[in-house]
Amino acid sequence: MLFQLPTPDISAWRDGNSQVPGVWRFDSGLPGRHVMVSALVHGNELCGAWALKGLLEAGIRPQRGRLTLAFCNLAAFDRFDPQQHDSARFVDEDLNRQWTPERLEAGGTLERQRAAELAPFVAEADWLLDLHSMHEPSAPLALTGMQPRNLALARQMRSPAHVVVDAGHSDGTRMRDFGRFGAADAESDACALLVECGFHGALESRSVAQDQCARFLRLSGILDADTLHRCMPGWEQPDAARQWALTVTGAVVARSPDFRFTQAFTGLEVIAQAGTVIGWNGAEPVVTPYDQCVLVMPSTRQAQAGVTVVRFARASPL
Repeated sequence: MLFQLPTPDISAWRDGNSQVPGVWRFDSGLPGRHVMVSALVHGNELCGAWALKGLLEAGIRPQRGRLTLAFCNLAAFDRFDPQQHDSARFVDEDLNRQWTPERLEAGGTLERQRAAELAPFVAEADWLLDLHSMHEPSAPLALTGMQPRNLALARQMRSPAHVVVDAGHSDGTRMRDFGRFGAADAESDACALLVECGFHGALESRSVAQDQCARFLRLSGILDADTLHRCMPGWEQPDAARQWALTVTGAVVARSPDFRFTQAFTGLEVIAQAGTVIGWNGAEPVVTPYDQCVLVMPSTRQAQAGVTVVRFARASPL
Protein backbone atom coordinates (compact mmCIF):
# COMPACT_ATOMS: atom_id res chain seq x y z
CA MET A 1 0.00 0.00 0.00
CA LEU A 2 1.50 3.36 -1.06
CA PHE A 3 2.29 5.61 1.91
CA GLN A 4 1.67 9.21 0.84
CA LEU A 5 1.42 11.08 4.14
CA PRO A 6 4.78 12.66 5.09
CA THR A 7 6.23 12.12 8.54
CA PRO A 8 5.62 15.24 10.66
CA ASP A 9 8.60 16.95 12.29
CA ILE A 10 7.50 17.31 15.90
CA SER A 11 10.97 17.94 17.32
CA ALA A 12 9.98 21.42 18.52
CA TRP A 13 7.09 19.96 20.52
CA ARG A 14 8.55 16.78 22.03
CA ASP A 15 9.45 18.18 25.43
CA GLY A 16 5.96 19.43 26.29
CA ASN A 17 5.37 21.96 29.07
CA SER A 18 4.00 19.62 31.74
CA GLN A 19 7.17 17.84 32.94
CA VAL A 20 5.98 14.81 30.95
CA PRO A 21 7.51 14.50 27.46
CA GLY A 22 5.07 15.14 24.63
CA VAL A 23 2.31 16.57 26.85
CA TRP A 24 1.20 20.20 26.58
CA ARG A 25 -1.25 21.86 28.99
CA PHE A 26 -2.93 25.24 28.70
CA ASP A 27 -5.24 26.78 31.31
CA SER A 28 -7.45 29.79 30.54
CA GLY A 29 -7.99 30.51 34.23
CA LEU A 30 -11.74 30.57 33.57
CA PRO A 31 -14.40 27.93 34.26
CA GLY A 32 -14.99 25.41 31.50
CA ARG A 33 -14.31 21.87 30.40
CA HIS A 34 -10.91 20.23 30.53
CA VAL A 35 -10.46 18.94 26.97
CA MET A 36 -7.74 16.48 25.91
CA VAL A 37 -6.71 15.62 22.36
CA SER A 38 -4.35 12.67 21.99
CA ALA A 39 -2.32 11.39 19.06
CA LEU A 40 0.34 8.76 18.35
CA VAL A 41 -1.15 6.21 20.72
CA HIS A 42 0.26 4.00 17.97
CA GLY A 43 3.54 5.21 16.52
CA ASN A 44 2.52 4.65 12.90
CA GLU A 45 -0.65 6.77 13.05
CA LEU A 46 0.64 10.10 11.81
CA CYS A 47 -2.56 12.02 11.10
CA GLY A 48 -3.14 12.99 14.72
CA ALA A 49 0.45 14.14 15.13
CA TRP A 50 -0.06 16.46 12.16
CA ALA A 51 -3.21 17.86 13.80
CA LEU A 52 -1.56 18.46 17.19
CA LYS A 53 1.47 20.04 15.52
CA GLY A 54 -0.92 22.36 13.67
CA LEU A 55 -2.72 23.35 16.87
CA LEU A 56 0.57 24.12 18.62
CA GLU A 57 1.99 26.04 15.67
CA ALA A 58 -1.22 28.10 15.49
CA GLY A 59 -0.83 29.03 19.16
CA ILE A 60 -4.25 27.67 20.10
CA ARG A 61 -5.15 28.50 23.70
CA PRO A 62 -8.46 27.82 25.46
CA GLN A 63 -10.71 30.84 25.98
CA ARG A 64 -12.47 28.91 28.76
CA GLY A 65 -11.46 25.79 30.66
CA ARG A 66 -8.26 23.86 29.97
CA LEU A 67 -6.67 22.08 26.99
CA THR A 68 -4.23 19.16 27.04
CA LEU A 69 -2.48 17.95 23.87
CA ALA A 70 -0.56 14.66 24.07
CA PHE A 71 1.84 12.94 21.67
CA CYS A 72 1.50 9.56 23.33
CA ASN A 73 3.90 6.85 22.09
CA LEU A 74 7.00 8.83 21.12
CA ALA A 75 9.27 5.76 21.40
CA ALA A 76 7.21 3.87 18.81
CA PHE A 77 7.01 6.95 16.58
CA ASP A 78 10.82 7.18 16.63
CA ARG A 79 10.93 3.75 14.93
CA PHE A 80 8.62 4.82 12.11
CA ASP A 81 9.56 3.80 8.57
CA PRO A 82 6.95 4.30 5.82
CA GLN A 83 8.25 1.18 4.08
CA GLN A 84 7.55 -0.94 7.17
CA HIS A 85 4.93 1.14 8.94
CA ASP A 86 3.28 -1.72 10.84
CA SER A 87 6.49 -2.29 12.83
CA ALA A 88 6.14 1.15 14.50
CA ARG A 89 2.70 0.47 15.99
CA PHE A 90 4.28 -0.13 19.41
CA VAL A 91 7.58 -1.12 21.04
CA ASP A 92 6.65 -3.87 23.52
CA GLU A 93 2.84 -4.09 23.41
CA ASP A 94 -0.19 -2.13 22.30
CA LEU A 95 -0.46 1.11 24.31
CA ASN A 96 -4.19 1.16 23.68
CA ARG A 97 -4.82 -2.06 25.62
CA GLN A 98 -3.18 -1.09 28.92
CA TRP A 99 -5.82 1.15 30.51
CA THR A 100 -6.78 -0.72 33.66
CA PRO A 101 -5.43 0.03 37.16
CA GLU A 102 -3.93 -3.46 37.34
CA ARG A 103 -1.90 -3.11 34.14
CA LEU A 104 -0.83 0.45 34.91
CA GLU A 105 0.37 -0.61 38.36
CA ALA A 106 2.11 -3.76 37.09
CA GLY A 107 4.34 -1.88 34.63
CA GLY A 108 7.11 -3.97 33.09
CA THR A 109 6.83 -2.73 29.49
CA LEU A 110 7.56 0.59 27.82
CA GLU A 111 3.89 1.04 26.91
CA ARG A 112 2.63 0.39 30.44
CA GLN A 113 5.15 2.84 31.82
CA ARG A 114 4.07 5.44 29.28
CA ALA A 115 0.39 4.81 30.03
CA ALA A 116 1.12 5.38 33.72
CA GLU A 117 2.73 8.74 32.84
CA LEU A 118 -0.29 9.76 30.76
CA ALA A 119 -2.98 8.42 33.10
CA PRO A 120 -3.21 11.50 35.38
CA PHE A 121 -3.94 13.72 32.37
CA VAL A 122 -6.58 11.34 31.03
CA ALA A 123 -8.16 11.02 34.47
CA GLU A 124 -8.50 14.81 34.78
CA ALA A 125 -10.05 15.37 31.35
CA ASP A 126 -13.77 15.94 30.87
CA TRP A 127 -13.75 15.40 27.10
CA LEU A 128 -11.25 13.23 25.19
CA LEU A 129 -10.64 13.07 21.44
CA ASP A 130 -8.28 10.20 20.59
CA LEU A 131 -7.02 10.38 16.99
CA HIS A 132 -6.07 7.18 15.17
CA SER A 133 -5.74 5.74 11.67
CA MET A 134 -6.24 2.31 10.14
CA HIS A 135 -4.25 -0.58 8.68
CA GLU A 136 -6.38 -0.70 5.52
CA PRO A 137 -7.79 2.00 3.20
CA SER A 138 -11.28 2.67 4.52
CA ALA A 139 -13.70 5.50 5.23
CA PRO A 140 -13.23 7.30 8.58
CA LEU A 141 -15.00 5.97 11.67
CA ALA A 142 -15.88 7.43 15.06
CA LEU A 143 -15.93 4.91 17.93
CA THR A 144 -18.18 5.84 20.85
CA GLY A 145 -18.05 2.90 23.21
CA MET A 146 -21.42 1.86 24.64
CA GLN A 147 -22.34 5.11 26.42
CA PRO A 148 -25.33 7.01 24.97
CA ARG A 149 -23.67 10.33 25.86
CA ASN A 150 -20.84 9.58 23.43
CA LEU A 151 -23.28 8.62 20.69
CA ALA A 152 -25.06 11.94 21.27
CA LEU A 153 -21.73 13.77 20.93
CA ALA A 154 -20.93 11.91 17.69
CA ARG A 155 -24.30 13.07 16.36
CA GLN A 156 -23.47 16.66 17.34
CA MET A 157 -20.13 16.36 15.53
CA ARG A 158 -22.06 15.65 12.28
CA SER A 159 -19.04 13.80 10.90
CA PRO A 160 -17.78 11.23 10.03
CA ALA A 161 -20.58 9.37 8.28
CA HIS A 162 -20.07 6.09 10.15
CA VAL A 163 -20.18 5.85 13.94
CA VAL A 164 -19.25 2.55 15.60
CA VAL A 165 -20.94 1.59 18.87
CA ASP A 166 -18.78 -1.08 20.46
CA ALA A 167 -17.56 -2.42 23.78
CA GLY A 168 -13.85 -2.52 22.94
CA HIS A 169 -11.42 -5.41 22.74
CA SER A 170 -11.08 -8.71 24.56
CA ASP A 171 -7.31 -8.27 24.93
CA GLY A 172 -7.36 -5.04 26.94
CA THR A 173 -8.95 -1.68 27.70
CA ARG A 174 -8.61 1.37 25.45
CA MET A 175 -7.65 4.82 26.72
CA ARG A 176 -11.05 6.10 25.62
CA ASP A 177 -12.65 3.65 28.11
CA PHE A 178 -10.39 4.51 31.05
CA GLY A 179 -11.86 5.63 34.36
CA ARG A 180 -14.80 8.04 34.09
CA PHE A 181 -14.88 7.64 30.30
CA GLY A 182 -15.90 4.01 30.65
CA ALA A 183 -18.54 4.59 33.31
CA ALA A 184 -22.29 4.45 32.68
CA ASP A 185 -24.21 7.65 31.99
CA ALA A 186 -25.72 7.60 35.48
CA GLU A 187 -22.22 7.72 36.99
CA SER A 188 -20.32 10.10 34.68
CA ASP A 189 -20.73 12.86 32.12
CA ALA A 190 -17.16 12.53 30.77
CA CYS A 191 -17.25 12.10 26.98
CA ALA A 192 -14.73 10.35 24.74
CA LEU A 193 -14.52 9.71 21.02
CA LEU A 194 -11.90 7.63 19.25
CA VAL A 195 -11.71 8.61 15.58
CA GLU A 196 -10.12 6.38 12.94
CA CYS A 197 -9.21 8.95 10.27
CA GLY A 198 -8.57 6.55 7.36
CA PHE A 199 -5.54 4.59 6.16
CA HIS A 200 -2.27 5.38 7.94
CA GLY A 201 -0.60 6.65 4.78
CA ALA A 202 -3.48 8.50 3.14
CA LEU A 203 -3.10 12.26 2.74
CA GLU A 204 -6.81 12.57 3.49
CA SER A 205 -6.29 11.19 7.01
CA ARG A 206 -4.56 14.44 8.01
CA SER A 207 -7.54 16.49 6.78
CA VAL A 208 -9.94 14.24 8.71
CA ALA A 209 -7.88 14.63 11.91
CA GLN A 210 -7.84 18.42 11.51
CA ASP A 211 -11.58 18.51 10.85
CA GLN A 212 -12.35 16.39 13.90
CA CYS A 213 -10.16 18.58 16.11
CA ALA A 214 -11.89 21.75 14.96
CA ARG A 215 -15.37 20.29 15.51
CA PHE A 216 -14.48 18.83 18.90
CA LEU A 217 -12.90 22.02 20.24
CA ARG A 218 -15.83 24.12 19.03
CA LEU A 219 -18.44 21.82 20.58
CA SER A 220 -16.51 21.60 23.85
CA GLY A 221 -16.98 25.33 24.40
CA ILE A 222 -13.33 26.06 25.22
CA LEU A 223 -12.95 27.98 21.93
CA ASP A 224 -15.49 29.95 19.95
CA ALA A 225 -16.13 29.32 16.27
CA ASP A 226 -14.69 32.65 15.08
CA THR A 227 -11.36 31.99 16.82
CA LEU A 228 -11.18 28.46 15.44
CA HIS A 229 -11.85 29.54 11.87
CA ARG A 230 -9.36 32.40 12.11
CA CYS A 231 -6.56 30.29 13.62
CA MET A 232 -7.27 27.10 11.67
CA PRO A 233 -8.64 28.19 8.29
CA GLY A 234 -9.91 25.32 6.18
CA TRP A 235 -9.74 22.72 8.93
CA GLU A 236 -13.47 22.15 9.31
CA GLN A 237 -14.85 20.30 6.30
CA PRO A 238 -18.50 19.94 5.15
CA ASP A 239 -20.80 17.83 7.33
CA ALA A 240 -21.47 14.22 6.38
CA ALA A 241 -24.56 13.97 4.17
CA ARG A 242 -25.93 11.34 6.56
CA GLN A 243 -24.63 9.53 9.62
CA TRP A 244 -25.04 5.83 10.37
CA ALA A 245 -24.68 4.03 13.68
CA LEU A 246 -22.90 0.69 13.32
CA THR A 247 -23.79 -1.28 16.43
CA VAL A 248 -21.24 -4.03 16.94
CA THR A 249 -22.83 -7.32 17.93
CA GLY A 250 -19.71 -9.43 18.08
CA ALA A 251 -16.06 -9.63 17.13
CA VAL A 252 -13.87 -12.30 15.60
CA VAL A 253 -10.67 -12.88 17.55
CA ALA A 254 -7.77 -14.67 15.91
CA ARG A 255 -6.66 -17.93 17.51
CA SER A 256 -3.24 -17.70 15.87
CA PRO A 257 -1.51 -15.87 13.01
CA ASP A 258 -3.21 -18.41 10.74
CA PHE A 259 -6.27 -16.26 10.04
CA ARG A 260 -7.26 -15.38 6.49
CA PHE A 261 -10.19 -13.68 4.78
CA THR A 262 -11.86 -15.07 1.66
CA GLN A 263 -11.21 -11.76 -0.12
CA ALA A 264 -9.49 -8.44 0.44
CA PHE A 265 -12.05 -6.78 2.71
CA THR A 266 -11.18 -3.22 3.78
CA GLY A 267 -14.21 -2.29 5.90
CA LEU A 268 -17.88 -1.29 5.67
CA GLU A 269 -18.71 -4.12 3.28
CA VAL A 270 -22.33 -5.23 3.76
CA ILE A 271 -22.71 -9.01 3.48
CA ALA A 272 -26.26 -9.72 2.32
CA GLN A 273 -26.85 -13.23 3.66
CA ALA A 274 -26.36 -14.81 7.05
CA GLY A 275 -24.02 -17.78 7.02
CA THR A 276 -21.71 -16.35 4.33
CA VAL A 277 -18.13 -17.53 4.86
CA ILE A 278 -15.86 -14.47 5.07
CA GLY A 279 -12.71 -16.10 6.38
CA TRP A 280 -10.95 -18.94 8.16
CA ASN A 281 -9.73 -18.94 11.75
CA GLY A 282 -7.24 -21.72 11.32
CA ALA A 283 -9.37 -24.58 9.99
CA GLU A 284 -12.68 -23.14 11.23
CA PRO A 285 -14.84 -21.10 8.84
CA VAL A 286 -15.93 -17.64 9.97
CA VAL A 287 -19.49 -16.84 8.90
CA THR A 288 -21.73 -13.80 9.09
CA PRO A 289 -24.31 -14.13 11.89
CA TYR A 290 -27.22 -12.30 10.19
CA ASP A 291 -28.37 -10.73 6.94
CA GLN A 292 -27.04 -7.27 5.97
CA CYS A 293 -24.03 -7.72 8.23
CA VAL A 294 -21.51 -4.86 8.14
CA LEU A 295 -17.81 -5.68 8.45
CA VAL A 296 -16.01 -3.17 10.65
CA MET A 297 -12.22 -2.71 10.41
CA PRO A 298 -11.23 -6.12 9.00
CA SER A 299 -7.47 -6.61 9.00
CA THR A 300 -4.99 -9.44 9.44
CA ARG A 301 -1.89 -7.22 9.63
CA GLN A 302 -1.59 -7.70 13.40
CA ALA A 303 -3.17 -11.17 13.48
CA GLN A 304 -2.05 -13.29 16.41
CA ALA A 305 -3.79 -15.13 19.22
CA GLY A 306 -6.17 -12.81 21.06
CA VAL A 307 -6.25 -9.99 18.48
CA THR A 308 -9.55 -8.78 17.00
CA VAL A 309 -9.50 -9.16 13.20
CA VAL A 310 -13.05 -8.01 12.32
CA ARG A 311 -16.26 -6.88 14.03
CA PHE A 312 -19.83 -7.63 12.93
CA ALA A 313 -22.32 -4.76 13.08
CA ARG A 314 -25.88 -3.76 12.27
CA ALA A 315 -26.40 -0.37 10.57
CA SER A 316 -29.13 2.14 11.43
CA PRO A 317 -29.57 5.86 10.74
CA LEU A 318 -28.07 8.02 13.46
